[in-house]
Amino acid sequence: MVSDEPEPVIRLEDVDKWFGDFQALNGVSLDVKSGEKVVVCGPSGSGKSTMIRCVNRLERHEKGRIVVAGIELRDSRESVLAVRENVGMVFQQFNLFPHLTVLDNLTLGPIRARGLSRDEAVERAEHYLDRVHIPEQKDKFPGQLSGGQQQRVAIARSLCMEPQILLFDEPTSALDPEMIAEVLDVMGELANSGMTMIVVTHEMGFARKVADTMVFMDRGEIVEVAEPRTFFESPRSERCQRFLKQILHH
Repeated sequence: MVSDEPEPVIRLEDVDKWFGDFQALNGVSLDVKSGEKVVVCGPSGSGKSTMIRCVNRLERHEKGRIVVAGIELRDSRESVLAVRENVGMVFQQFNLFPHLTVLDNLTLGPIRARGLSRDEAVERAEHYLDRVHIPEQKDKFPGQLSGGQQQRVAIARSLCMEPQILLFDEPTSALDPEMIAEVLDVMGELANSGMTMIVVTHEMGFARKVADTMVFMDRGEIVEVAEPRTFFESPRSERCQRFLKQILHH
């Protein structure tokens, strides 16, 4: 039988990851379709960040397969670089260069890694600063911006590389409460534009609004995968029920 389903743009098959004696990922399998928005949640230390860090090879998996945009992640530098061409990542800590202006932070990658001219890179950077609603901040240094603005710069920086897939690792957890909404709004707009996204977050309001698929992890395993309504209204596993009770009744 020939299936009409397109190949997933991200596929993890039975992935294991160890840190010394600690098994961070245990038999993790997940398919993400092009344009799909996947929100990953779970208690601290459940393997959420490790899983997405394996997708762009910030961490190396020991067992199983990871295929991204048709490229299998192996130990070869070529496979890692080819995957990173397609994948952008936004971290908890914004990882901006403090000694460079916002504009220079955004143009560095496209000029060095994509071979754009300075003018092309500046045009692209201005376009994406516009998309994250801070075009007026381009000549400032990161230290002159609020945390929410810095995180939006970090998102724009990822977009400047025009990736197929964006990974977010708890992008609002280092922010003051009043800045969280501005970052989530930008992420919501990106989601609506059809970007493939995996977001590790505790922001359940955002998850309900934006996710196509919810993934609950605990102790290095994927315990539950469901569409948001089912996930929030009738989670199957007791672990997931317990987690949601804790997080939604804060």
